[in-house]
Amino acid sequence: MAILGITLTHSKPGQPAGRGKIEKFFRTVREQFLVELAVPGALAAVGDLVRLNELFTGWVETVYHQRVHGETEQRPLERFLAPGPPSLPTAQMLHEAFLWSQHRRVTKTATISLHGNRYEVDAALVGRTVEVVFDPFDLTTLQIRYQGRSMGIAVPHRIGRHVHPDARPDIAPPPATPTGIDYLALVAAGHRAELAARINYTDLPTSNPVEGPVEVDEVDEVDERLEAELASFAALRDQHRRPHSHRIADGELSGQVDPTSLTDEPDDEPTDDHSNDDSRQGPR
Repeated sequence: MAILGITLTHSKPGQPAGRGKIEKFFRTVREQFLVELAVPGALAAVGDLVRLNELFTGWVETVYHQRVHGETEQRPLERFLAPGPPSLPTAQMLHEAFLWSQHRRVTKTATISLHGNRYEVDAALVGRTVEVVFDPFDLTTLQIRYQGRSMGIAVPHRIGRHVHPDARPDIAPPPATPTGIDYLALVAAGHRAELAARINYTDLPTSNPVEGPVEVDEVDEVDERLEAELASFAALRDQHRRPHSHRIADGELSGQVDPTSLTDEPDDEPTDDHSNDDSRQGPR
Protein backbone atom coordinates (compact mmCIF):
# COMPACT_ATOMS: atom_id res chain seq x y z
CA MET A 1 0.00 0.00 0.00
CA ALA A 2 2.91 2.35 0.64
CA ILE A 3 4.16 1.76 -2.92
CA LEU A 4 0.75 2.70 -4.33
CA GLY A 5 0.45 5.73 -2.06
CA ILE A 6 -2.30 4.25 0.12
CA THR A 7 -2.42 5.21 3.78
CA LEU A 8 -3.66 2.60 6.26
CA THR A 9 -5.70 4.22 9.02
CA HIS A 10 -6.58 2.21 12.12
CA SER A 11 -9.60 2.97 14.29
CA LYS A 12 -9.79 2.62 18.03
CA PRO A 13 -11.00 -0.75 19.35
CA GLY A 14 -14.61 -0.75 20.44
CA GLN A 15 -15.56 2.29 18.36
CA PRO A 16 -17.10 1.06 15.13
CA ALA A 17 -18.40 4.56 14.36
CA GLY A 18 -14.82 5.63 13.70
CA ARG A 19 -14.40 3.16 10.89
CA GLY A 20 -15.19 4.56 7.47
CA LYS A 21 -17.64 2.93 5.11
CA ILE A 22 -15.76 0.92 2.50
CA GLU A 23 -17.34 0.36 -0.89
CA LYS A 24 -17.11 -3.36 -1.59
CA PHE A 25 -16.57 -2.81 -5.26
CA PHE A 26 -14.78 -6.04 -6.10
CA ARG A 27 -17.32 -8.14 -4.26
CA THR A 28 -20.08 -6.36 -6.14
CA VAL A 29 -18.30 -7.06 -9.44
CA ARG A 30 -18.06 -10.76 -8.62
CA GLU A 31 -21.66 -11.03 -7.48
CA GLN A 32 -23.33 -8.91 -10.17
CA PHE A 33 -21.02 -8.84 -13.21
CA LEU A 34 -18.73 -11.86 -13.27
CA VAL A 35 -21.54 -14.16 -12.19
CA GLU A 36 -23.25 -13.41 -15.51
CA LEU A 37 -20.14 -14.51 -17.42
CA ALA A 38 -19.91 -17.72 -15.38
CA VAL A 39 -23.11 -19.02 -16.98
CA PRO A 40 -22.25 -21.81 -19.45
CA GLY A 41 -21.98 -20.36 -22.95
CA ALA A 42 -21.95 -16.71 -21.84
CA LEU A 43 -18.17 -16.32 -21.94
CA ALA A 44 -18.01 -17.91 -25.39
CA ALA A 45 -20.16 -15.07 -26.74
CA VAL A 46 -17.47 -12.58 -25.67
CA GLY A 47 -15.13 -12.80 -28.63
CA ASP A 48 -12.40 -10.38 -27.56
CA LEU A 49 -11.30 -7.92 -24.90
CA VAL A 50 -13.11 -5.06 -26.65
CA ARG A 51 -16.45 -6.79 -26.18
CA LEU A 52 -15.64 -7.57 -22.52
CA ASN A 53 -14.75 -3.91 -21.89
CA GLU A 54 -17.99 -2.85 -23.59
CA LEU A 55 -20.04 -5.09 -21.30
CA PHE A 56 -18.17 -3.96 -18.20
CA THR A 57 -18.42 -0.25 -19.09
CA GLY A 58 -22.13 -0.58 -19.74
CA TRP A 59 -22.66 -2.30 -16.39
CA VAL A 60 -20.58 0.22 -14.43
CA GLU A 61 -22.08 3.38 -15.95
CA THR A 62 -25.66 2.12 -16.24
CA VAL A 63 -26.08 0.02 -13.09
CA TYR A 64 -23.31 0.55 -10.57
CA HIS A 65 -22.83 4.32 -10.83
CA GLN A 66 -26.57 5.02 -10.78
CA ARG A 67 -27.38 3.31 -7.49
CA VAL A 68 -27.53 5.55 -4.43
CA HIS A 69 -25.82 4.06 -1.37
CA GLY A 70 -28.18 3.49 1.52
CA GLU A 71 -25.81 4.89 4.18
CA THR A 72 -23.96 7.68 2.36
CA GLU A 73 -26.97 8.66 0.20
CA GLN A 74 -24.55 9.27 -2.65
CA ARG A 75 -23.77 7.52 -5.87
CA PRO A 76 -20.44 5.66 -5.80
CA LEU A 77 -18.85 7.81 -8.50
CA GLU A 78 -19.84 11.07 -6.80
CA ARG A 79 -18.37 9.94 -3.48
CA PHE A 80 -15.22 8.59 -5.11
CA LEU A 81 -14.48 11.84 -6.98
CA ALA A 82 -15.34 14.14 -4.08
CA PRO A 83 -11.65 14.56 -2.94
CA GLY A 84 -10.54 15.01 -6.56
CA PRO A 85 -9.46 12.74 -9.41
CA PRO A 86 -7.14 9.93 -8.25
CA SER A 87 -3.68 9.26 -9.64
CA LEU A 88 -3.63 5.85 -11.30
CA PRO A 89 -0.54 3.68 -10.73
CA THR A 90 1.52 2.39 -13.63
CA ALA A 91 1.87 -1.29 -14.53
CA GLN A 92 5.38 -1.31 -13.07
CA MET A 93 4.11 0.05 -9.75
CA LEU A 94 1.37 -2.59 -9.62
CA HIS A 95 3.91 -5.35 -10.27
CA GLU A 96 6.17 -3.99 -7.54
CA ALA A 97 3.29 -3.69 -5.07
CA PHE A 98 2.34 -7.36 -5.34
CA LEU A 99 5.84 -8.78 -4.91
CA TRP A 100 6.72 -10.55 -1.67
CA SER A 101 9.78 -9.81 0.44
CA GLN A 102 11.72 -11.45 3.25
CA HIS A 103 14.97 -10.66 5.08
CA ARG A 104 17.99 -12.96 5.02
CA ARG A 105 21.49 -12.72 6.45
CA VAL A 106 24.32 -13.22 3.94
CA THR A 107 26.74 -16.00 4.89
CA LYS A 108 30.53 -15.85 4.76
CA THR A 109 30.41 -17.48 1.33
CA ALA A 110 28.19 -14.65 0.01
CA THR A 111 25.12 -16.84 -0.27
CA ILE A 112 21.57 -16.82 1.07
CA SER A 113 18.92 -19.52 1.38
CA LEU A 114 15.18 -19.25 0.79
CA HIS A 115 12.93 -22.26 1.44
CA GLY A 116 15.60 -24.80 0.55
CA ASN A 117 16.95 -22.85 -2.44
CA ARG A 118 20.45 -21.37 -2.35
CA TYR A 119 21.53 -18.21 -4.16
CA GLU A 120 24.75 -16.22 -4.54
CA VAL A 121 24.79 -12.46 -3.92
CA ASP A 122 27.35 -9.65 -4.03
CA ALA A 123 30.41 -10.35 -1.85
CA ALA A 124 30.17 -6.85 -0.37
CA LEU A 125 27.03 -7.97 1.49
CA VAL A 126 28.74 -10.67 3.55
CA GLY A 127 27.48 -10.59 7.15
CA ARG A 128 24.71 -8.09 6.36
CA THR A 129 20.95 -8.53 6.47
CA VAL A 130 19.39 -7.92 3.07
CA GLU A 131 15.82 -7.73 1.76
CA VAL A 132 14.89 -10.45 -0.72
CA VAL A 133 12.08 -9.38 -3.11
CA PHE A 134 10.49 -12.05 -5.29
CA ASP A 135 7.42 -13.30 -7.10
CA PRO A 136 5.83 -16.02 -4.91
CA PHE A 137 5.07 -18.11 -7.99
CA ASP A 138 8.63 -17.87 -9.40
CA LEU A 139 11.49 -18.40 -6.92
CA THR A 140 14.14 -18.63 -9.63
CA THR A 141 14.54 -14.82 -9.73
CA LEU A 142 15.28 -12.88 -6.55
CA GLN A 143 16.00 -9.15 -6.23
CA ILE A 144 18.46 -8.22 -3.48
CA ARG A 145 18.09 -4.85 -1.75
CA TYR A 146 20.11 -3.33 1.05
CA GLN A 147 18.92 -0.24 2.92
CA GLY A 148 16.41 0.49 0.18
CA ARG A 149 18.95 0.27 -2.66
CA SER A 150 19.00 -2.41 -5.31
CA MET A 151 22.01 -4.76 -5.17
CA GLY A 152 21.23 -6.76 -8.30
CA ILE A 153 19.74 -10.17 -8.96
CA ALA A 154 20.73 -13.22 -6.93
CA VAL A 155 22.37 -16.04 -8.88
CA PRO A 156 20.58 -19.37 -8.22
CA HIS A 157 22.89 -22.27 -7.21
CA ARG A 158 20.42 -24.90 -6.14
CA ILE A 159 16.68 -24.69 -6.83
CA GLY A 160 14.47 -27.29 -5.16
CA ARG A 161 11.26 -25.26 -4.92
CA HIS A 162 9.86 -22.98 -7.63
CA VAL A 163 6.74 -21.73 -5.78
CA HIS A 164 6.51 -20.27 -2.30
CA PRO A 165 4.80 -22.69 0.12
CA ASP A 166 2.31 -20.01 1.21
CA ALA A 167 1.31 -19.09 -2.34
CA ARG A 168 -2.06 -20.54 -3.23
CA PRO A 169 -3.60 -20.32 -6.70
CA ASP A 170 -7.10 -18.93 -7.01
CA ILE A 171 -9.76 -21.63 -7.20
CA ALA A 172 -12.49 -20.93 -9.72
CA PRO A 173 -16.01 -20.87 -8.23
CA PRO A 174 -18.62 -23.31 -9.55
CA PRO A 175 -20.53 -22.09 -12.61
CA ALA A 176 -23.87 -20.37 -12.04
CA THR A 177 -27.17 -21.76 -13.21
CA PRO A 178 -28.17 -20.41 -16.65
CA THR A 179 -31.33 -18.27 -16.74
CA GLY A 180 -31.67 -17.84 -20.52
CA ILE A 181 -31.40 -14.03 -20.27
CA ASP A 182 -28.29 -12.22 -21.47
CA TYR A 183 -28.34 -9.57 -18.76
CA LEU A 184 -25.01 -7.93 -19.67
CA ALA A 185 -25.99 -7.61 -23.35
CA LEU A 186 -29.20 -5.85 -22.33
CA VAL A 187 -27.27 -3.47 -20.08
CA ALA A 188 -24.74 -2.74 -22.85
CA ALA A 189 -27.56 -2.05 -25.32
CA GLY A 190 -29.17 0.36 -22.86
CA HIS A 191 -25.82 2.09 -22.37
CA ARG A 192 -25.39 2.56 -26.12
CA ALA A 193 -28.91 3.99 -26.39
CA GLU A 194 -28.19 6.40 -23.53
CA LEU A 195 -25.00 7.61 -25.22
CA ALA A 196 -26.84 8.10 -28.52
CA ALA A 197 -29.58 10.16 -26.84
CA ARG A 198 -27.18 12.56 -25.09
CA ILE A 199 -26.81 14.66 -28.28
CA ASN A 200 -29.95 14.41 -30.38
CA TYR A 201 -29.95 17.12 -33.04
CA THR A 202 -33.52 16.37 -34.04
CA ASP A 203 -34.72 17.53 -30.61
CA LEU A 204 -32.93 20.88 -30.77
CA PRO A 205 -35.33 23.91 -31.01
CA THR A 206 -35.41 25.89 -34.26
CA SER A 207 -34.51 29.60 -34.46
CA ASN A 208 -38.15 30.60 -35.17
CA PRO A 209 -40.38 28.01 -33.54
CA VAL A 210 -43.92 27.80 -34.87
CA GLU A 211 -46.54 28.18 -32.19
CA GLY A 212 -49.55 25.96 -32.46
CA PRO A 213 -50.49 23.46 -35.15
CA VAL A 214 -49.70 24.31 -38.79
CA GLU A 215 -52.50 24.05 -41.31
CA VAL A 216 -52.02 22.29 -44.65
CA ASP A 217 -53.07 25.43 -46.59
CA GLU A 218 -50.39 27.48 -44.83
CA VAL A 219 -47.73 24.96 -45.80
CA ASP A 220 -48.88 25.04 -49.45
CA GLU A 221 -48.84 28.85 -49.44
CA VAL A 222 -45.26 28.89 -48.10
CA ASP A 223 -44.18 26.42 -50.79
CA GLU A 224 -45.74 28.58 -53.54
CA ARG A 225 -43.95 31.71 -52.31
CA LEU A 226 -40.66 29.82 -52.15
CA GLU A 227 -41.10 28.52 -55.71
CA ALA A 228 -41.91 32.05 -56.95
CA GLU A 229 -38.75 33.47 -55.34
CA LEU A 230 -36.63 30.68 -56.83
CA ALA A 231 -38.11 31.37 -60.27
CA SER A 232 -37.32 35.10 -60.00
CA PHE A 233 -33.73 34.31 -59.00
CA ALA A 234 -33.39 32.00 -62.00
CA ALA A 235 -34.72 34.74 -64.35
CA LEU A 236 -32.22 37.26 -63.03
CA ARG A 237 -29.41 34.76 -63.47
CA ASP A 238 -30.40 34.15 -67.11
CA GLN A 239 -30.53 37.89 -67.81
CA HIS A 240 -26.97 38.40 -66.55
CA ARG A 241 -25.73 35.58 -68.73
CA ARG A 242 -27.11 37.18 -71.97
CA PRO A 243 -25.13 39.68 -74.13
CA HIS A 244 -25.65 43.39 -73.39
CA SER A 245 -27.44 44.11 -76.68
CA HIS A 246 -30.10 41.49 -76.02
CA ARG A 247 -30.83 42.88 -72.58
CA ILE A 248 -31.79 46.28 -74.02
CA ALA A 249 -34.04 44.61 -76.57
CA ASP A 250 -35.82 42.75 -73.82
CA GLY A 251 -37.00 45.98 -72.23
CA GLU A 252 -34.19 47.01 -69.90
CA LEU A 253 -33.41 50.65 -69.30
CA SER A 254 -31.09 52.13 -71.88
CA GLY A 255 -28.88 53.84 -69.35
CA GLN A 256 -28.46 50.79 -67.11
CA VAL A 257 -24.84 49.85 -66.41
CA ASP A 258 -23.79 46.32 -67.28
CA PRO A 259 -21.47 44.89 -64.57
CA THR A 260 -19.57 42.92 -67.22
CA SER A 261 -18.65 46.15 -69.04
CA LEU A 262 -16.61 47.32 -66.06
CA THR A 263 -13.91 44.70 -66.58
CA ASP A 264 -10.58 45.47 -68.24
CA GLU A 265 -11.07 42.91 -70.98
CA PRO A 266 -11.33 44.44 -74.51
CA ASP A 267 -14.61 44.14 -76.35
CA ASP A 268 -14.23 42.04 -79.47
CA GLU A 269 -17.55 43.19 -81.01
CA PRO A 270 -17.44 46.03 -83.62
CA THR A 271 -18.70 49.45 -82.56
CA ASP A 272 -20.24 52.42 -84.40
CA ASP A 273 -18.06 55.01 -82.67
CA HIS A 274 -16.69 57.42 -85.37
CA SER A 275 -13.59 58.14 -83.30
CA ASN A 276 -12.49 54.61 -83.91
CA ASP A 277 -12.95 55.08 -87.65
CA ASP A 278 -10.60 58.04 -87.57
CA SER A 279 -7.99 56.04 -85.70
CA ARG A 280 -8.08 53.38 -88.39
CA GLN A 281 -7.26 55.93 -91.10
CA GLY A 282 -3.93 56.79 -89.51
CA PRO A 283 -2.57 60.22 -88.77
CA ARG A 284 -3.77 63.10 -90.93
